[in-house]
Amino acid sequence: MENPTQFVQWLRSVAPYIHAFGGKTFVVAFPGELVAAGALPVLAQDLSLLVALGIRIVLVHGSRPQVAEQLALRNVEGRFHNGVRITDTAAMECAKEAAGELRLDIEAAFSQGLPNTPMSHAQISIVSGNFVVARPLGVIDGVDFELTGVTRKVSAEKIAPILQFEDNLVLLSPLGFSPTGEVFNLTMEDVAASAAIALHADKLIYITETPMMSDAAGTEIRELSSHQAEAVLQANFLPPDAAFYLRHAIKACNSGVDRAHIVPFEMDGSALLELFTHDGVGTMISHENLESLRQATIEDVGGIIKLIEPLEADGTLVYRGRELIEREIEQFSVIEHDGVIFGCAALYPFPEEKMGEMACLTVNPDVQAQGDGERILKHMENRARAAGLTKLFVLTTRTAHWFKKRGFQPATVDDLPKDRQHMYNWQRKSQIFIKSL
Repeated sequence: MENPTQFVQWLRSVAPYIHAFGGKTFVVAFPGELVAAGALPVLAQDLSLLVALGIRIVLVHGSRPQVAEQLALRNVEGRFHNGVRITDTAAMECAKEAAGELRLDIEAAFSQGLPNTPMSHAQISIVSGNFVVARPLGVIDGVDFELTGVTRKVSAEKIAPILQFEDNLVLLSPLGFSPTGEVFNLTMEDVAASAAIALHADKLIYITETPMMSDAAGTEIRELSSHQAEAVLQANFLPPDAAFYLRHAIKACNSGVDRAHIVPFEMDGSALLELFTHDGVGTMISHENLESLRQATIEDVGGIIKLIEPLEADGTLVYRGRELIEREIEQFSVIEHDGVIFGCAALYPFPEEKMGEMACLTVNPDVQAQGDGERILKHMENRARAAGLTKLFVLTTRTAHWFKKRGFQPATVDDLPKDRQHMYNWQRKSQIFIKSL
């Protein structure tokens, strides 16, 4: 191992995600293009790792290129309307054959177990069945879609008990069945969104053949609320395939799914990078904004301690024990992103002098230079104003320049509130800066 220290730091950095994801349900959908590109074995390895971490996985596969291949072998031309296949009898036979072949390929991929590979000791059981009830799509714009259907119901009551068993993975094909025994050809995006909604999944993840989503100016789109995503659709600058994914992600988020991700499969390990890094490699959609800057609660104590411990160890911050943080938790504010705390600060008021001390301003080094420190500062200034304070002061040994750039002026111990003067640590000799609010 060339850099063991870096490996240890990385492993520690993903620990909050591992704790947060354990026992959660993820619906992961991928297109037939991923299989055609030869990326299925790697995806199986990555998803097996998620299962090993206690995440419950429902897998949905697409089959468009495989159906097209079967049609070509029969010299039958595929028909589409608005990007959706018109499924006649011949196309339905091809869809069945493609689904059966893909199911076998997926089962084989999850049966890998060679020593010294990521699948070593993995014993994933694939469970599939008639879990999807469908109805015909019908006639739209004067076009009869014949045996093309839409999902009417996903049998969550049958799937949920299966996921309770360790190492079980449920597989859904883009086919659905009617109460009268008919089979309908569905889109992978529709089945995945419907499954995520029915199962109250924590995440819906589309592993896509489309590139990273970008706006009209070419800037990558990393995060969207469902409201923002609807505005993106209305702007009509996305390619049709990307818009189709986004439309179903919005539907899922507006129906109770916490997060939806649209992740290109072209990058090796893209699913893991999306889930276990702050910025990810795809586009994340949520019903509300993913990031919150708020007053801390007792549940945040562990996250705050993890954040400030390295700075206490190197002397940047004064040591605060867990009991002290628990007692003073109402003084803290935190910045949280997708359930993980990435920054914090505390405000200690001195009402007589109408001054407040901002302490313990910390941002995770992995996400510094993204403006979170400044956002926390503005939040603490607003908290101080709301409390009737007119000045904010800080004591620092290493970040004087940062505070100077944001309007803090050098001061002396005599400028501090009297009670704070008595507590000044002359051994640390912290520099003092004050800002008028």
